[in-house]
Amino acid sequence: MMSLAQGLLGAASGSLVGFSLGLVGGGGSILAVPLMVYLVGVPNAHVAIGTSSLAVAASAAFNLIIHARSGMVKWDCAAVLAGAGIIGAFLGSLVGKMVDGQRLLMMFAILMLVVAVLMRRRRDHSGNQFVRLSKANAPVLAGLGLATGMLSGFFGIGGGFLIVPALVFATDMPLVYAVSSSLVAVLAFGLTTATSYAFSGLVDWPLTAVFIAGGLVGGFAGVKSAHLLADKRTLLNDAFVGVISCVAIYMLIRSWM
Repeated sequence: MMSLAQGLLGAASGSLVGFSLGLVGGGGSILAVPLMVYLVGVPNAHVAIGTSSLAVAASAAFNLIIHARSGMVKWDCAAVLAGAGIIGAFLGSLVGKMVDGQRLLMMFAILMLVVAVLMRRRRDHSGNQFVRLSKANAPVLAGLGLATGMLSGFFGIGGGFLIVPALVFATDMPLVYAVSSSLVAVLAFGLTTATSYAFSGLVDWPLTAVFIAGGLVGGFAGVKSAHLLADKRTLLNDAFVGVISCVAIYMLIRSWM
C-alpha cells in the first residue's frame, strides 16, 4: 500500500516530469523511471517502468489534444509509424520483463546518456510542411516505427527523442510538425507497454494516479514557462541535458555498487 510520503513524492515527481516535458519537449519523460526508483522508492525496476509507461501515455494524450487543435499533427504519417511501433513496443516489453532489474537500470542509464547527446545536437529543421503519406515514405515510416517501438517497449519510455528524428528522416516534415505528430506514437507505445506490464501485475495503480495528476500540473507550468523563456530555449535545453547526464551517471554508480 502506498504511504503518504510516497504519494507526495510521486506527485512531486510527476510534476517535475510534466514540467520538463512542457519546458523542453521530447526527452523530458526520460526522468520518470529514475525518479520512481530513487526518489519515490519503488523497489522493483519493472514496476517503475510499467507505471511510468502509463503515466507518460496519459501525458502524451493530454499534449496531443493541444497540438491537434493547432493543426500541427500529420495524422497519416504518424499513424503508420505508430501502427508498426505497437508491434515493436509489445515485443520490446516482453524482452524487457525478462531482463534483471538492476541490469535494466544500468542499460537505462546508458540510454539516458545517448538521449543527452541527441538533445544537445538537436537543431531546427524547416522541411516540407505539406508532406503526406506516400508509397515512398510509408515503408520507411513502418520500419522506423518498429525499431523505435521496440526500444520504447523495452525501456518503458515515451521515445519522443527517437520518434521525432525518425519522422523528420522519413518524411522531411518540419521539426515542429514532427514534435506534434510524435505524440501519436508516444501515446500508442506507452499504452502498449503499460498494458503488457499490467497483465504481469507490474503497474502500481495508485502511484500512477498521483504521478499523472502531478504531471498535468507540472506540464501546464512548463508550457507557460516555455513561452516566458522562449528566448532562452537553447540554454534551457542545455541545462536539462546536464541534469539527465548527472542522473545517468548516478544510476550507473548505484548499479555498479
